[in-house]
Amino acid sequence: MTHSFVVSIPGAELEPEPLDPAQIVSGAPEVTGKVIWESEDGRQVRGIWQITPGVVTDTEADELFVVLSGSATIEVEGGPTLEVRPGDMAVLREGDRTTWTVHETLRKAYAINL
Repeated sequence: MTHSFVVSIPGAELEPEPLDPAQIVSGAPEVTGKVIWESEDGRQVRGIWQITPGVVTDTEADELFVVLSGSATIEVEGGPTLEVRPGDMAVLREGDRTTWTVHETLRKAYAINL
């Protein structure tokens, strides 16, 4: 996309993004998402992501996100524990190993730099 645009994040239709079963610690979380914009070189990605309740692990990219709905506790290995709720902005560093405990289905808008 080469022009400016607007997207309704709460109403956006998302597509399934299957989790690697090795990432699931407990529950049966389901992930959906949608890439809204990607740079020509693929190093910058903007989108919407959602996860249902459960506990999952991940290794993060350089990411800034804003929570639109839901809540989660994100434990960063060797770092802080982050509590995120609607209206919160969070930054995760590339390589952070995290455990996400999702309390209520969480929807976020994100900007990732690879």
